[in-house]
Amino acid sequence: MTDTRTALNAHGAAAVIDRLKAGAGVTPQARALSPEALAVADKFLERPVSPIVLAGAVRMAEFALIVIVGMAIFALYLPSDEGLYWRYQAATLVIAALAMLAFQTADIYQVQAFRGYEKQYMRLASAWSVVFMLAIGVSFFAKAGEMYSRVWLGSYYVAGLATLILSRNMLFFLVRRWTREGRLTRRTVIVGAGEPGAHVIEELRRQKDSGVEIVGLFDDRGDSRSSADCAGERKLGTVDDLVEFGRRTRVDLVIFSLPISAEGRILQMLKKLWVLPVDIRLAAHTNKLQFRPRSYSYIGKVPVIDVFDRPIADWDVVMKWLFDKIIGGLLLIAALPILVVTAIAIKLDSKGPIFFKQKRYGFNNDLIEVYKFRSMYADKADAMGNKLATKDDPRVTKVGRFIRKASIDELPQLINVVFKGNLSLVGPRPHPVNAKAAARLYADAVDGYFARHRVKPGITGWAQINGWRGETDTDEKIQRRVEHDLYYIENWSVLFDLYIVLRTPWSLLTTKNAY
Repeated sequence: MTDTRTALNAHGAAAVIDRLKAGAGVTPQARALSPEALAVADKFLERPVSPIVLAGAVRMAEFALIVIVGMAIFALYLPSDEGLYWRYQAATLVIAALAMLAFQTADIYQVQAFRGYEKQYMRLASAWSVVFMLAIGVSFFAKAGEMYSRVWLGSYYVAGLATLILSRNMLFFLVRRWTREGRLTRRTVIVGAGEPGAHVIEELRRQKDSGVEIVGLFDDRGDSRSSADCAGERKLGTVDDLVEFGRRTRVDLVIFSLPISAEGRILQMLKKLWVLPVDIRLAAHTNKLQFRPRSYSYIGKVPVIDVFDRPIADWDVVMKWLFDKIIGGLLLIAALPILVVTAIAIKLDSKGPIFFKQKRYGFNNDLIEVYKFRSMYADKADAMGNKLATKDDPRVTKVGRFIRKASIDELPQLINVVFKGNLSLVGPRPHPVNAKAAARLYADAVDGYFARHRVKPGITGWAQINGWRGETDTDEKIQRRVEHDLYYIENWSVLFDLYIVLRTPWSLLTTKNAY
């Protein structure tokens, strides 16, 4: 019990990760799911929308709208007074900033508010009115009332309110559509049937604005110990089935409805599930142990203990996407001369296509097609990666030897980054499907290998700039590579990505084990 209490408190996520790394040895294999699980997994899903990102985008859009309306009225009413431009622009920026604070105080930047039809408009109008009352009061006591046109101020109030109501009306219909499509809900799986599971399911159903959609129930116990149905939710399989289920369809959240006293059972399940890119929570509503209030977070009104957070989520996804598109696009433009020269050299050196496309494991273990310059003779190319290139490999062409050593053969993967979006600039390197360390598949050689697929793979990574690239003729080489990949995932930041990109050219010049 002491171990569980330590591992599952608010500061114990790292301890859980360490324990899982030490004991995890599960290699997720494709499993045959039940017809019920397949029916859920095979359902088409639209791309999800993060509620946090949506709220931030609405803030920025409304700030811009308020500034535009204020300056548009100035341009229409006082077109000849160019000397007053900066004064009025400052006023509109101040009013926009105050409006953001007022709207936040009125709590209308929640997805629940975006779904509301009348209530959000009343709060919006009240907050907007308070902003103008405050602006008028400040200008009166500062004796600055004569500096601004009363017609401009009155028109700004009316036009601004009308514009905000119109934009919120459009947002309401957009959010309603996204909600109907399931793009704004957290697709949630409950682990553990019986009375605790039923209680969690009923609590979540009771809360209409929790943003949770229960998509399945899984339990490791046999049907003799747990019923096939729990609070109206059909059991879809075991935790092993959940790993395969999570690879076939989008799962955002896993809630364990098990008592903390079941420490061994929980850890065994976590060893299997931590390879998935999901949030994992332990429901705490039935626990008799009393943690500090800060140890809990809440899903609706259900108290939970945070065990794992999905890496790179919400605004982090946006920042990484922008980093990939902007920096990747600039690098692609800069690399165009090298790409052209390399393409000509390949064509002159040997017969066959310029590019080589290979299936590799991507995000959440999905198969993706990765572009490379062809570096082997066309009739000896290995699309499945059954045998990695070794020193003096006879399959490699003369040009191929050079471009592999300098990693020029990887440059076409910028196309994957910028246009296809299935690769990132920085991340764990995507490995060929049948890549082996010595004679064993990577997943058999490294415990928890598939945890590196919780983020999008990259062209370069933390392992590569630390020398762990090229041939993997021993288990240790792939183990060290995976260790570096997991470190990157757990410590990701935009600055970390930038550091890795800047270090990559030097690492390419100093690495000796790439063939």
